[in-house]
This record gives sequence, C-alpha cells and structure tokens, in this order.
Amino acid sequence: MARALRALRCAAGPGPGPGSGSGPGPGPGLGLGPGPSPERGPRVRFGPSPTGFLHLGGLRTALYNYIFAKKHQGTFILRVEDTDQSRVVPGAAEGIEDMLDWAGIPPDESPGRGGPAGPYVQSRRLELYGRAGAALLASGAAYRCFCSPQRLQLLRRDALRSQQTPRYDNRCRHLAPAEVAQKLAQGLDCVIRFRLEKGVQPFQDLVYGWNKHEVAEVEGDPVILKGDGFPTYHLANVVDDHYMGITHVLRGTEWLASTSKHLLLYKAFGWEPPQFGHLPLLLNKDGAKLSKRQGDIFLERFARDGFLPEALLDIVTNCGSGFTEKQMGRTLEELISQFEVGRITTHSALLDLEALPEFNRIHLTRHIENQGLRQKLVRELQGLVELVYGDQQVDPDVLENEYVERVLLLRKLCFLSPGSHKPPEESGVE
Repeated sequence: MARALRALRCAAGPGPGPGSGSGPGPGPGLGLGPGPSPERGPRVRFGPSPTGFLHLGGLRTALYNYIFAKKHQGTFILRVEDTDQSRVVPGAAEGIEDMLDWAGIPPDESPGRGGPAGPYVQSRRLELYGRAGAALLASGAAYRCFCSPQRLQLLRRDALRSQQTPRYDNRCRHLAPAEVAQKLAQGLDCVIRFRLEKGVQPFQDLVYGWNKHEVAEVEGDPVILKGDGFPTYHLANVVDDHYMGITHVLRGTEWLASTSKHLLLYKAFGWEPPQFGHLPLLLNKDGAKLSKRQGDIFLERFARDGFLPEALLDIVTNCGSGFTEKQMGRTLEELISQFEVGRITTHSALLDLEALPEFNRIHLTRHIENQGLRQKLVRELQGLVELVYGDQQVDPDVLENEYVERVLLLRKLCFLSPGSHKPPEESGVE
C-alpha cells in the first residue's frame, strides 16, 4: 500500500500540504490567475528561515529592503521560508516578526498581518509548488528522478576522491517515457529535477553589474520538488516572488551565483523576472564571518541589554554603503531619504560592535531631548525597574514619572559635559 501511494504522488505531482491556502496563484499555464499588480510601487521581500533568532545579518538585509520600499512608496513583505522542516524551531517565525516590529521596520504584509498575496509561510503553499512542478514536467523543462540516496552519496564520494566538485550526473533526464511509467508503477520514490540548459543570458545586477554563471557546466540538474511535496529554495523563491508580485530582490551576495539558475526557471515558466541586487557580506571588523555561536549578534540580546533599535539600524548601515552621507546618529527617516541603491558597493561591510555603545549614546541623547520619545523612555525604565526588582520593596517615589524624567535629563547632562565618561559598554541604557 505504501509503495502504491508513493507511485500515485509521483504520477500526479505533489498535492496540497497541511494548511495550504489559496493565495494568488500561478499565471501562464497553471490556471490560478496572476499575482498582485506592482503598479502601486515596488514590492520587496525579506525571506528568513525560522531556524532561530533574528541576527544582525538578517536585520541588515531586512533593513535595506524596508528602506528601498519606503524610499519608493512600495511594499515590504515578510515571507517565512520553512521548506526545510527538519531545521524549523518552534516560535522562531513569530520571534522574527516581533524583532522587526521592535526594530521599527515592520512589514506591510506578513504571516501576522496578512495581505493580498498570502499565505506568507511557504509550508502552506505546497499546492502552488506542486502545480508549478507539474507544469514544468508537462513542458519538458523538468523530469522525474528515481536515483536513490545511496547512489547520490556514491557520486559525491567519487567526485571528492577525484578532487572534483560533486554534481549529479543527470542520469534520469535520459529516461524514456516507458521507463518512467514502469518505475512509477513499481512505486519507486522520486523527486523532480529541473533541466539546466547551456547558454544563459547575462543579467544586470543592481550592485554587481553585468553577470552570468554557466550553471549547466558546473552543476547537475537541481532538485526542485522533493518526494514529500516540499520544494527546494530555487523553485519556492521563483514561484513565490512571481505570485507575490515581487519587483526587486535584494538578498545576500551568496545567492549571486544561483541567479542565472533562477532566471532559467523564469524563462521556463514564461515569466518576467524581478530585478536582482545582491548585498555584500556583513563581517566582523577583522574581516571574519559574524559568529552566532555565543549568541552575541542576535537582536534579542541587544534588546535585553537595553540598546536602542535606532542604534542598531544606524551602525549596520554606517559600516556599509548605499547612502549619500555617512555619519553617526542617523535616524530611520534620514536613512530613507539618503538611500540610493546605485551607491551600494561590492565591498564587504565591516561591523565594529565595540562602537555600538557610542552609537547608542547618540540616539539615547536624542530620545531624552524629544518630549515624546522621553516619555517612552520613562515607561521603559519603569518597566525595567519592576522587572528587575519584582516583589522587592521599591520606594514608590522612584517610579514617579516626574522623578524618572529628571534622572534622564540629569543623565543627558552627564553625557554632554566635557570630559564625561561614556556609558559602560556592557549596557545600552542604565
């Protein structure tokens, strides 16, 4: 019975998964209608995997997308990319959206807020990917692959032994229709692979200029739909970007080499691709990769330690490029007004977290000087005192609004007085 069910899934294509939503569907040849119209301005997206807390690298990508959208009166979308279910951390998706809200760059459309292009969680869009895969099979742009994991592992082992880059040998792309039908009748497990073709067209990246990568010469045909009905990154992102009406894709430079592959998918579907811009890496000031091992680059840590979100937005843009001016203390509104995508360079952004307390001091001073922001600080400090001391006896006068406000104003004078000491680096707000 199990083998018969597997054969049925392979023959019919992946069906809807748990919680599948309708959402905007595929256009040409897939019978589900077009996605949202981009006439109201650009539509960009931030697509994190819910594998843990939001870190500074993710914040920087989300921030550039947010700034681009607001600069051009567009829409910023949060899309949760959870197709690798083995790595999903419960509550991580909600935590990411909460941190975007805390940082002051909330999405216009998201799992929490909804919107016209939902669902905004990829595991709820399996029916869409199944229909897209079936369309590629029907056109001959994709094929079923029956190679076992053991065979693929042997291919990888042999390539490494020969000091070559591991790649699939495209064995199943040459199966005759009768052979495919026979294997399906036997109930063999299968995946769907996309046929990579030579002769890719160059594309103009918004940051790196003209690019192309002859992926068919260095890679085997990639899996786009797994046997369980879940898509891989390549199919899911192309399908979702099209049906969500994404006009510009701003993502990390690690995806630059895969863009030619994605453009081949757009061509196979007959869709107009978005414009691509790949952001340079965000690194430590010594050029090393940001480390997540100690948890010291997660936004929850900075929020817990009292750093202002404005300071984080300021420092991750100050170390990079894309703005007409470069100085400490810029507000989000100033970042939006100064942003020009053509000013983003290909140089890696070197982040000096030792300077964060100084960035925080500047923004804290601005908060204290502003009546509305100062009242917000008062409420936050009252909450922190109650959180830290709990049921312990606290003098009620200490929590009075007027008293807390006076403390903040005195602290501001300390910040600005000649020869004064900076706030301790281990804390953002005292």
